[in-house]
Amino acid sequence: MSENMTFDDLLKEQLQNKRIAAMYLEECLADGNIELFKKALKQVADAQLGGVTALSREAELNRQSLYRSLSEDGNPRLDTLVKVLGALGLRIAVSMRDNSDAVAS
Repeated sequence: MSENMTFDDLLKEQLQNKRIAAMYLEECLADGNIELFKKALKQVADAQLGGVTALSREAELNRQSLYRSLSEDGNPRLDTLVKVLGALGLRIAVSMRDNSDAVAS
């Protein structure tokens, strides 16, 4: 790592790795903070594709609609997230919470 490398530069470099990007997005979503997740999704798109414009092309989504969906006030639909994650080589998965949070059956 260069002495002049900023945290943002290091993060961008690390997020080029799909495995690290997947873990990063998973952790950002773990507490249910959709704002943090949307920001992280934009960071991953920037690192892997060069930004949201390129992501919109890869995901075959309207650029303005994607920017709106991922904005602070945006509320992306599930199908949008599936397309966006697919364009990044990722997917949505569902798993159980740890046993302390599980609902008794």
